[in-house]
Amino acid sequence: MSSHLGSPAPRLLAAGQLFLDVVFAELDGAPRLGEEHWTPAFGWGPGGIANYAIAAARLGVSTAISADVGTDAFSRLVRDRLADEGIVAALRERDDWNLPVTAALGYRGDRALVTGGHPAAPLASLLRTAPVTPVAAVHIDASVAEWVRGRANEGTKVFADIGWDADENWDASVLSVLDGCHAFLPNEGEARAYTRHDDARAAARALAERVPLCVVTRGGHGAIAVDSAAGEEVEVGAVVIDFVDATGAGDVFGGAIAAAELTGWSLRERVDFATLVAAVTVSRPGGAAAAPRLDELVPWLDRNPGAADPARFAYLREALHNGASPFDAVSASRP
Repeated sequence: MSSHLGSPAPRLLAAGQLFLDVVFAELDGAPRLGEEHWTPAFGWGPGGIANYAIAAARLGVSTAISADVGTDAFSRLVRDRLADEGIVAALRERDDWNLPVTAALGYRGDRALVTGGHPAAPLASLLRTAPVTPVAAVHIDASVAEWVRGRANEGTKVFADIGWDADENWDASVLSVLDGCHAFLPNEGEARAYTRHDDARAAARALAERVPLCVVTRGGHGAIAVDSAAGEEVEVGAVVIDFVDATGAGDVFGGAIAAAELTGWSLRERVDFATLVAAVTVSRPGGAAAAPRLDELVPWLDRNPGAADPARFAYLREALHNGASPFDAVSASRP
């Protein structure tokens, strides 16, 4: 394991599969055999669970990451970049495994992914030594069910990402791993597939029967959140942007809304905040490497007055007045 001595105690843990992402955006279409395409919209950086960690750290939340890394050159690149972001590394180094590399090709408003390598080992053994934090964003699988329940009993609010079902069976029994989680953050396709509902709001309501909070992201259509504990539902529209690259957008949204759990904001304000952070990210290439810092958000809104009604983010301007941070004084104590 490695760590950063002297770093502030982390308040958010990101745990799961780590990748190196290489992003090629603004392509005219998918390359055909024998062709070579150039694009100036290019970026690279840590991917997978690092998208959550980088998004939260750039917003000013002290963040730790728990994941496997290898001893290969790509692992060294990713570790250096995480250190540059000020993220506390709770990493397990393996000499029998190399970090997977994902190439993201962006065109027609979305992206296609190709990953080389092998998945990391199940998380359970790694998480036993992970830092205890008020909030955690975790790639959930069956191996971590006991850990999730244990951390929940200690007061940690776990934000769960299950991910895409590569076999497309969408067996709802898989969702049993959400037991003890505070929130589930599927995209609309995942939510509808798991619940067999055609309507995103109905899918969110069904999933909120399993967790206190379900937030369904809808890409260019915004997001729907159902807080079953408080009996509250909100639907927010998208922030208007010049789209460049969708890579990591859902993960950045997840990192931002997990971080926002540390504020005193309302549900609508937290979802709006995450929507803004994700929108800024997809307006430039590179996945989480393009995620904004907290002090970028208001200037970005000022430069893009058509992105949202000014009243929508008035609370954010007030929260960030004179360099204040909304994460400084409030712990994750919201019921």
